Amino acid sequence: GLSGSCEVKTCWWSQPDFRVIGDYLKDKYDSASEMVVEKHRESRGWVETLRPKYNFFKAPTEKDLVYYENSPNFCEPNPETGSFGTRDRICNVTSHGIDGCDLLCCGRGHNTRTEKRKEKCHCI
Repeated sequence: GLSGSCEVKTCWWSQPDFRVIGDYLKDKYDSASEMVVEKHRESRGWVETLRPKYNFFKAPTEKDLVYYENSPNFCEPNPETGSFGTRDRICNVTSHGIDGCDLLCCGRGHNTRTEKRKEKCHCI
């Protein structure tokens, strides 16, 4: 108002930068704890609980990621997962991302080929 005092205060939440979120999730993924499913009988019937597979690691907290199945191998064909594998795929020699030859070729190596093409341009 005219007195210079503030009558209204507005607060809001904002999302952190996308890179910050990605780095956080990647860190959680890299330190995920492998678990095993244990079945035991209780008064209400059979109950399944997750237990750390390796006792010498610290037990996961509520904020840690856990898993009890390994990820499928997408390098080789697998009809169960619908994966055709990565053999004979085109990769990017200069990329360090998911399209890069190091990752996409799964350590099998790759062949480099140079092509010259003649194409008609859409010139005016």
